Amino acid sequence: MRPTGLSMDVRTTAKREVLISGASISGPALAYWLSRSGCAVTVVEKARTLRDGGYPIDIRGTAIEVVRRMGILPQLRDAHIDSRRCTFLNADGSELASVRPHVVAGSVEGQDLEVRRGDLATALYGKVRDDVEFLFGDSIDTLDQSGPAVDVTFHSGRRRTFDLVIGADGMHSATRESLFGPEERFHRYLGYCFAIFTMPNTFGLSRELMLWNAPGKAAALYAVGDNDELHAFLNFHRPRPPFDALRNPDAQRDLVATVFADAGWEVPGMVNAMRDADDLFFDTAGQIRMAHWSSGRGALVGDAAYAPSFLTGQGSSLALVGAYMLANALATHRDHTTAFAAYERDTREFVAMNQALVDNGAARLFPTTERALEQRNTMLRALVTMPAAPVRPAHSALALPEFAPTP
Repeated sequence: MRPTGLSMDVRTTAKREVLISGASISGPALAYWLSRSGCAVTVVEKARTLRDGGYPIDIRGTAIEVVRRMGILPQLRDAHIDSRRCTFLNADGSELASVRPHVVAGSVEGQDLEVRRGDLATALYGKVRDDVEFLFGDSIDTLDQSGPAVDVTFHSGRRRTFDLVIGADGMHSATRESLFGPEERFHRYLGYCFAIFTMPNTFGLSRELMLWNAPGKAAALYAVGDNDELHAFLNFHRPRPPFDALRNPDAQRDLVATVFADAGWEVPGMVNAMRDADDLFFDTAGQIRMAHWSSGRGALVGDAAYAPSFLTGQGSSLALVGAYMLANALATHRDHTTAFAAYERDTREFVAMNQALVDNGAARLFPTTERALEQRNTMLRALVTMPAAPVRPAHSALALPEFAPTP
């Protein structure tokens, strides 16, 4: 699984023009490495501006080395949330256990990072904005690979031709649908739905997470600092995806309110806040699993190719590592078919190990039965009463090659 070093011979890629769809995490990261290796890169993003805010995300393991080589590790360390406490609550709202967050998250304290998604996106954008063309407020409409390159028609009506097109547009990737077909072919539903939104911090919480559980239901309030805003999270088990609600915000709000109608603790107030929230994000917990990540001159990276789900805590880390590995393959191999094959060969085992975390207990924080909840609670009580022991990282690692010059 150890690839060759990233080539810095710009002669091999000076004429390669690459279009990347998506300006969240994997898109700008890939743009950085491709630009470093001599490509002319364009990033198209349907949002009109860079998206700030968002729920906190983790940067772990191999991804720490990627951001170090990009030169943004100090900036991200400054943005590290540094949560101090994770408090678990019983169904009646009483305290069950209070532990250090890394103990249950599987992160390595002092090494892995947790930052606001917007802080990571801003850091990545800052590294590429002067070297990469950004087309905000637009998106890919059609892709035509019938010729020697890819003819792209954008939603705005403009037309361009590129040597390669890369989909970095998330789990519900339109680029993937254009290249491979409907999402249903690749989506693995994991049995949960969730709603995320912000609400006022009327509880006096600071740098901490409070998590309430009942069988098949969970509610969390997360204070990422000392400000007056909380990230609220409502998660529930559902055997089949609620397809009728996925594209209907009113139906989403009604569904969540119905599921949590009899919940205790502060959940009724959270449901009321969700009703008024203007930043509600509702989705299912799922993974994208594909036999191949490329088709012709098109390829996928990050969640578009191998979303692991929030249950693993590895989405952003896989996006950063995958972007590096894809750029490495394209810089090493002039032929795109050979490059895409190398990208898949050198990255797939790493992806598979991290996606498998959901089958190895990554969903244990959200038990679906009384018995599973009591087993989880017993484990938490043991964490409080037993002597502290080194925490084994939940994520898997991939050795990255050194290369020069460094950023």
